[in-house]
Amino acid sequence: MDFCPTCANLLLVEGGNMGELRYFCQTCPYVYTIKAKMKNKLPLARKEVDDVLGGEEAWRNVDKTEATCPKCRYGEAYFMQIQIRSADEPMSTFYKCCKPECSHQWREG
Repeated sequence: MDFCPTCANLLLVEGGNMGELRYFCQTCPYVYTIKAKMKNKLPLARKEVDDVLGGEEAWRNVDKTEATCPKCRYGEAYFMQIQIRSADEPMSTFYKCCKPECSHQWREG
């Protein structure tokens, strides 16, 4: 992506004479012929993702139920229900394995 040095608009690419490429501006007569391969990489800065369930704080005062962990097959899990879709759809149940070594989280619904 390049910008016009005259009017600062985004330059577009078009095919010129004899198959060469060139940048041109839509609002002013600026044209730049591309003579060499242009390559510029910028690393993508990843955004910090928030835990939609509230993190470890949300699991402090939840109840236990009989549920089998899909990872370690332990028979008890903490659970909480949250409405994540529209009001006419059922609530989603989130589980967290009670076994401290596992703590696997999964969802039903």
